Amino acid sequence: MGSNLRRLRDNSGLSQEKLCAELQRRGCDIGRSTYAKYEAGELNIKASIIVALKKIYSCSYDDFFLGLE
Repeated sequence: MGSNLRRLRDNSGLSQEKLCAELQRRGCDIGRSTYAKYEAGELNIKASIIVALKKIYSCSYDDFFLGLE
């Protein structure tokens, strides 16, 4: 899932810092180092973060799971 998170963020033109600031503005308590672990696949992402990212990116939930079995 990490590569999909990175692809979506890159496509939106946001840095990890700017994305985390937007997530915090939406009520998600997350720092850049934690988000970096999501993209690296070192930490499982919380459902609440996925819900917020879906709104930020205006994408479908399928975009987060693209290519995963």
